[in-house]
Amino acid sequence: MRADTVVTGMGVVAPTGLGHAEHWAGTLRGASAIGPVTRFDAGRYPSRLAGEVASFVPEDHLPSRLLPQTDHMTRMALVASDWALADAGVDPGRLPEYGVGVVTAASAGGFEFGHRELQNLWRHGPQHVSAYQSFAWFYAVNTGQISIRHGLRGPAGALVTDQAGGLDALGQARRQLRRGQPMVLAGAVDGSPCPWGWVAHVSTGRMSEEPDPARAYRPFDTEAGGYVPGEGGALLVLESEEAARARGAARRYGRLAGYAATFDPPPGSGRPPNLLRAARAALDDADLRPGEVDVVFADAAGTPEEDAIEAEALRTLFGPRGVPVTAPKTMTGRLSAGGPALDVATALLALREGVIPPTVNIARPLPEHTLDLVTAPRRTPLATALILARGHGGFNSALVVTGPRRPGRATTPQRQESKPS
Repeated sequence: MRADTVVTGMGVVAPTGLGHAEHWAGTLRGASAIGPVTRFDAGRYPSRLAGEVASFVPEDHLPSRLLPQTDHMTRMALVASDWALADAGVDPGRLPEYGVGVVTAASAGGFEFGHRELQNLWRHGPQHVSAYQSFAWFYAVNTGQISIRHGLRGPAGALVTDQAGGLDALGQARRQLRRGQPMVLAGAVDGSPCPWGWVAHVSTGRMSEEPDPARAYRPFDTEAGGYVPGEGGALLVLESEEAARARGAARRYGRLAGYAATFDPPPGSGRPPNLLRAARAALDDADLRPGEVDVVFADAAGTPEEDAIEAEALRTLFGPRGVPVTAPKTMTGRLSAGGPALDVATALLALREGVIPPTVNIARPLPEHTLDLVTAPRRTPLATALILARGHGGFNSALVVTGPRRPGRATTPQRQESKPS
């Protein structure tokens, strides 16, 4: 039998709050953190809104020696790693030398750092470029810096699958646990709030150009017109149940029960997208039926075409209005790889508290989607959540999480269709 993968700690740095308690409280309030960009002058760009972690002050959390060598994104990731390990009650120095691995995902790397140093090169010459530029911009930098900070010498990895990476990192960590690694710190903290990163977003043609924060990011709505970028994410401490029990872990937020990833066929091939295949494969991996899923955390791309693809996949898998669907990322924006990792943390908290968090700012859901879209907090028994994510270029990932004490299949009731919020 395959060993359970349990979540014993989490560290959250999100526009909705620092730490998982503050994030959860803000999410339940429906407090959107989307607003005008403040980290650079976005006035010349067609899109000027973002979900920024406004309350994050790196000097409050990190030693001064780390600040010159790290990008803003990496600083948030380091703090999230500190909080995740502390939340799990883990002192890395007391663990075996190779006892903890690290797997993160990123879509952009430390672009703000890289952009600044390229400006120094162009304006002042190579002698003004920081030596830390050699790694601070790189996609794998969070994995490396977290490993160094905590002395984690177990298996390490970094994935680059855009938004889907937040789930892919957790899937890769689960593989390491099944190979015998006792503990892995995994997830994603991402974001590129700088001109260089902004141009990459604009080039997709999928960003919202709506100036009103309350109307800018409306997935599954009649006024859906694109997404709003954001920054932040979550890191989770994952362990085998055996390892968690052996060290006396104080809590289990839940279990990673199933995972799958697919890739879309090339445009113009006439073949359908593969998000549905990913969701089905993740449920099969979890040995669960669609009727046993209590809530779906949607990818919620925010464009009419992509929203329609996701809605069709959910309708095919669960039936019309067959499962509650939520997208709390409407409060944060899409955090690139960090978004799905934050969704997993939010889903685990939802299972623990028995509350589905809301999708905010949805005025008129498209009726043809036939989704049971949760637009206000909904209190209901929850045991199982499906999290979906898609990355630009055709990446699809799906992850199933269950509560710490999910009943066995023989006694799990089939979920009934819920009333809309």
